[in-house]
Amino acid sequence: MKKLFSFIRRWWSDFYAIMTHELKMIFSDSGVMVIFFLAGLAYPVIYNLIYANGSVDEMPIAVVDLSGSAESRSFTRKLDATREVDVAYRCTDMEEAERLMKEQKIRGIVMFPKDFDEKLARMEQATISTYADMSSFLYYKNLTMSMNYVMLDEARDIQMERYAAAGYAGEAAVQLVDALPYEENMPYNRTFAYSIFFLSAALMIVLQQTMFYGVSMLAGTMREENRSFAVMPDGLKGRGITRVIAGRGTAYWLIYIILGVYVACLIPYIFGLPQRGEFRDIFTLLMFYIPACVMFSFAFSSVIARRETVFVLFLFFSPVCLFLTGFSWPMESFPAFWRYFAYIFPSTFAARGFINLNTAGADLYMIRPEIIGLTVQTIVYYILSCISIYVENKIIHIKEKKSGSASGQFSTEVANSSNGF
Repeated sequence: MKKLFSFIRRWWSDFYAIMTHELKMIFSDSGVMVIFFLAGLAYPVIYNLIYANGSVDEMPIAVVDLSGSAESRSFTRKLDATREVDVAYRCTDMEEAERLMKEQKIRGIVMFPKDFDEKLARMEQATISTYADMSSFLYYKNLTMSMNYVMLDEARDIQMERYAAAGYAGEAAVQLVDALPYEENMPYNRTFAYSIFFLSAALMIVLQQTMFYGVSMLAGTMREENRSFAVMPDGLKGRGITRVIAGRGTAYWLIYIILGVYVACLIPYIFGLPQRGEFRDIFTLLMFYIPACVMFSFAFSSVIARRETVFVLFLFFSPVCLFLTGFSWPMESFPAFWRYFAYIFPSTFAARGFINLNTAGADLYMIRPEIIGLTVQTIVYYILSCISIYVENKIIHIKEKKSGSASGQFSTEVANSSNGF
């Protein structure tokens, strides 16, 4: 029993020394401080400011009415009455409309062909051509949605007229046209605002990416200076790995649980994003997400040899992680490779869970698959982190024995604040 208590006391002493040492390392590295605190605090604000107007209303368009019929004029009036577009110009030909598009006075064109009314009169399918400015997805979305709304309404009116001509009128015609009445209801994003579903995923990405880059930058710096977190005292013979992982991980957890509450709770409140989830549920999600990010960062930072490597990874992985969350395209439609590749990143599960909690008002039971995924990731990446530290520690000791030098790195880095791991 004495040995057990002695071991626990020693383990706790080493754990605390490693944690405080890691915190000192973090706060003494200006680059890591910029990534953790400046980027971690500023990115969510910048994203929300950029995407503050999540929807475009009254988008200017031009109508080219080659038909000049009552039907095309009725369609144009209804189109102008929608929230999405504003019929700012009525052009006589496509050349005039194209010139307005090039001058960026309009963001879309609607063209009625000459035979539009004739085809309707012959009970044939009539076509309407639309052209959208694809410099922004929102322009295309607005034009498409407004056209769909008006076409559905026009189709209903045409059906009513045809049934009336066939002898059906009043309630009988309505029953035939609306045999199965439906009601449109979009509770989670009534305005189809781009910011609502984009920012929910982006906020979770910020936590993962800033942590990964900060941890990797610190690890790369130490390896450049011929130091490493893997250096272990000879007396432990590699048995102090759990203390290294737990101590270092707790240091990052303490920082990021505060940043997590700021990003997931305070930022949506400040910028008026949907907050349908309970605080306790969101905090519980963070309790699973932050450890997964810590272990993910430890596991993959083991291959970072130089400090500047992080900036290359930043340019490559951030957009990849964002789109793999499935915020803009359903995961079921992903190719098999990308669907399974997405499971590497904790942000995949966290973004899904956060969107369901904060936007759709789900509870913890409904995001159980995401929590299970984060738990599995934490365990797997913890094991990989332990293996990587053990292997690197062995390699370092072998090199030292070959060179005949004594290991003084540990005493420089950690032994000053502790008797060992």
